[in-house]
Amino acid sequence: MAKAYIQSEFDELMEKVEQVDVRVKNYLESAGYEKWARVYATVDRGMVMTSNIAECINACLFEARELPVYDFLEEVRQMFARWNLKNHTSASHTFTTLCGRPQEMLVANEEASLRMKVVTSNNYVFSVHHEGRTYIVCLENKTCTCKRFQIDEIPCSHAWAVLKKKHFDVGPYCSDVYKPSNLLNTYSIPIRPLPDQKEWNVPGYIKDQIVQPPNHKKLPGRPSKKYRDKTYSELYGKKRKNSCSTCGFKGHNRRSCRNGPRIV
Repeated sequence: MAKAYIQSEFDELMEKVEQVDVRVKNYLESAGYEKWARVYATVDRGMVMTSNIAECINACLFEARELPVYDFLEEVRQMFARWNLKNHTSASHTFTTLCGRPQEMLVANEEASLRMKVVTSNNYVFSVHHEGRTYIVCLENKTCTCKRFQIDEIPCSHAWAVLKKKHFDVGPYCSDVYKPSNLLNTYSIPIRPLPDQKEWNVPGYIKDQIVQPPNHKKLPGRPSKKYRDKTYSELYGKKRKNSCSTCGFKGHNRRSCRNGPRIV
């Protein structure tokens, strides 16, 4: 029932996309639903941030948006350079298995696994008894019936109890995304500063080009709900004029009407 409801919502969304631009609809369909639609995802996306990352960056650049283009780009570069240096320094000074919040979750799961009983089924499958319930842990597939092992990609408390019983290292059972080595590789390329504007080698056809501001300015913030489902032509196209109910002509209403009543 839930799948059918999601499918109907999805079809309605694609119809709205087609009304705006059919090329966008064709591109999304050719890319494959598993790459952009959560309902068709082939992997667990329980920890994927639902908000757009661009909204978070826009919040940090709220005041910088009033600057000229060059100053704005320089402010963006400095902001990303600060983030790059901060994350690289944090990763280089991290000597634990994971970084930041994932390491705190790993330690908390280890503390919660102290009073659990582990029963071995085979070399990879184990049953863990805790507070009157039984959980099945598979180290080969990195799964647990509590689902925390699969969602967090960090050994849950039940998997921790199995790892301690078998004297296994916890590192191979954690996702590489949370490890300091992966974070170092992500921020290994520094963001270099721009040269002085007077030293730029700008071609003449670009230097002589005059860029005019847009005719209308979009208001900051998210549009109200009543405007989200409207197409571009409905928002910015020519609007219809109401006709007078007294004389039948357009451009005014019956309160400002100076004509006589229309003859039926």
